[in-house]
Amino acid sequence: MFSGKKMTSSNSEKSKTPRSDYIFARQKELILDLVTPLAGERLLDIGCGTGRNLQIFSEKGCSLTGIDSFREKLEIARQEYGDHAEFVLAESGDIPFSDDEFDIVTIINFLEIADDPLKVVKEAVRVCRSRVFIGFLNNYSFSGTRQSLKENFGFSLYREMRFFSYPKIRRMVKDIAGDTVIKWGSVIYFPGVVYDFFEKLEEMFPMRRNPFGAFVGLIFPVKYTYRTAQSPIVNSFKFNAKARKTAPEAVRDMLRQVHK
Repeated sequence: MFSGKKMTSSNSEKSKTPRSDYIFARQKELILDLVTPLAGERLLDIGCGTGRNLQIFSEKGCSLTGIDSFREKLEIARQEYGDHAEFVLAESGDIPFSDDEFDIVTIINFLEIADDPLKVVKEAVRVCRSRVFIGFLNNYSFSGTRQSLKENFGFSLYREMRFFSYPKIRRMVKDIAGDTVIKWGSVIYFPGVVYDFFEKLEEMFPMRRNPFGAFVGLIFPVKYTYRTAQSPIVNSFKFNAKARKTAPEAVRDMLRQVHK
């Protein structure tokens, strides 16, 4: 189902450069400022690729899971993380995890190339019990052309992709999650050439609620809803009442078997 896809980049697949490392560092600063991850929290990264964004949360002691539909990328991620993270081959619009399973769900630079962005966000909300973070390239950025944004953020210059705005993503979130509280901000305000000479200018601009950065991040809470497994499902898969697994974890294992 998945192995026939060609290798295409969601982000950060090119060789690292001082500029790309600086851009990633600024993204990381904004993400940590908004998400405030805690040690032990379960985190799912949708469209994880080779797993670079998981580095941000690995340092905070989170329990890490990534999904992607490209087997080759996941193999690279597994080599990098070993037993320190779980990687699952799956489609972003049909995530093989149960409701309310993760404390944090992230979608970082992935909606731009997703087949159905709305469905991805719906699935993120479904499997989350605390907060969802979305990071995307800003259509209203002052930092350069769309081509330069692709290059700076590791997308293929030849790849067709969408560019979003904060108002558009905000409307999408409201349609799915209702009248929820959204916190947001942005980073990377200037064309790439500026950072070769005036890197410190970037850090003079506030991250929160700035609409002009190339990378926008937003976070919103998800209300936890406890759901029990239906009896026919429990009976057919012979759940062990003495098992230590919670209902969501048991359903996750069941779904993973189906998706193998």
